[in-house]
Amino acid sequence: MQFTSEFELPRRDLLAGAVVSSTLAKAGSVAAQPVAPAAAALSNVTFTVNGEVRSLKLDTRTTLLDALREHLQLTGSKKGCDHGQCGACTVIVGGRRINACLSLAVMHEGDSITTIEGLGTPDNLHAMPAAFVKQDRYQCGYCTPGQICSSVAMGALNGG
Repeated sequence: MQFTSEFELPRRDLLAGAVVSSTLAKAGSVAAQPVAPAAAALSNVTFTVNGEVRSLKLDTRTTLLDALREHLQLTGSKKGCDHGQCGACTVIVGGRRINACLSLAVMHEGDSITTIEGLGTPDNLHAMPAAFVKQDRYQCGYCTPGQICSSVAMGALNGG
């Protein structure tokens, strides 16, 4: 049985191609070596959180969620998916709801931010968390702060 091919490659060209491919692969792996990260750029940021002016010195890559949770110890907003899909990190900025995991803290210089902690105390709840409790709407509770902040922001937009 005889096979024919439209593509014929002499043995010498095949070997030369293999050597070139091997050389390029090694060169690529050397070029792909990790580079030491540059020193973190720090920035001062000041914003109002739950009615209190707060100033922080942060790595410019710090998300608003991490600034709230890790630097200000406001842990009511949760880190769920960290991709902006679940809403557990929702806070209110300037009257609008945002996913804090998708926003850098330095972008909020001078902004007014409200977290779930800013919506009352256990003894004096804002109307929305009180309604969630009254109607038993808090499920497991993990994403409830984000749901409440979203509801409050929607109510504010609708004049409520």
